[in-house]
Amino acid sequence: MRRTVFEADHELFRESVREFVERTLLPLDENIRAERMLRREVWLEAGRQGFLGMQVPEEYGGQAAGDFRYNAVVGEELARVAVAYNSIVSIHTDICAPYLLELATDEAKAKWLPGFCSGELITAIGMTEPGGGSDLAALKTTAVRDGDAWVVNGSKTFITNGGHADLVIVAAKTTPERGAKGITLFGVEADTPGFTRGTKLDKVGQPEADTSELFFENVRVPDSHVIGELDRGFIHMMERLPQERLSCAIANVAHARGVLDETIAYVKERRAFGQAIGNFQHNKFLVAELITKLDVAQAFVDQCLAAHVTGDLDSVDASKAKWWTSDVQNQVIDACVQLFGGYGYMREYRVARAWMDARVTRIWAGSNEIMKEIIGRSAGL
Repeated sequence: MRRTVFEADHELFRESVREFVERTLLPLDENIRAERMLRREVWLEAGRQGFLGMQVPEEYGGQAAGDFRYNAVVGEELARVAVAYNSIVSIHTDICAPYLLELATDEAKAKWLPGFCSGELITAIGMTEPGGGSDLAALKTTAVRDGDAWVVNGSKTFITNGGHADLVIVAAKTTPERGAKGITLFGVEADTPGFTRGTKLDKVGQPEADTSELFFENVRVPDSHVIGELDRGFIHMMERLPQERLSCAIANVAHARGVLDETIAYVKERRAFGQAIGNFQHNKFLVAELITKLDVAQAFVDQCLAAHVTGDLDSVDASKAKWWTSDVQNQVIDACVQLFGGYGYMREYRVARAWMDARVTRIWAGSNEIMKEIIGRSAGL
């Protein structure tokens, strides 16, 4: 089905992103997986190409695009290669950017945003804690005022870009007795005394992504690095989660589409019993089902993207997009593994790596069970 959400300028921009992927990212793909992090040189090149500051004002070195569809193009092209590449970059461009642009102090913006756009300053967001999971209101990290600064103590886990981020947006309890209504956000710079990182976490999939534990021991953060209003951090996070979940949905479909395209090419060439395995009726019907599932999912995601551009995407529809596309993504890629047969279980084949990579999309950005809870509540249940 022809997509109508993008215009000619977006497709022209897509060509630039594809060139970046082919010229800069793919030659380093194997090394990035082995090192378990995106090399700084890739960040810097992405900055030079203008891919990191699409929504950032020109005064800070950004592109001032004012159109999230450009972010979506970057996300789709990265996810087609590996969904981890989207998660690495979108944490920076889609998730951290709104907090800095909309909530940071003028002093902090001037300090952080130029490097944010150039790739010299990499960001991460510290929400999840050991034992906390999707329950953001149960944070144990605290921030206590001390003169003109705040002293942060606690830990975070499963933090994408955590091992090499230069700036981490940290959620901490500033008024613990108020529960979710007592959370504040802080920008913690990596060279701040008391801030340390654990070893890179050994994940089942997505080795390209540097995922780490973070520790804060008497970390002093100045007032100018408070992001947003005091004790309104939970609300700030809830307001920005729809964009995060839309970003995930965009990547889920693009990732599955890339794997399915590769699988269709494979079943046309792989022969068994004297013919291409794609000619067997079962396989032909299976491919037809996979194509249709992705087209239907894509249509809904495109509608959500269009709504987001006009400011009309709500948390319920974003939750629908996130859980549905992650389920479809996993169904499609699992079927692709089956079509590849034994080769589909070999790490050297992208389909096997994609199968491992996709599993976490049902968990992160709020588990699918949380998404269904949000949708169910919207029905008055």
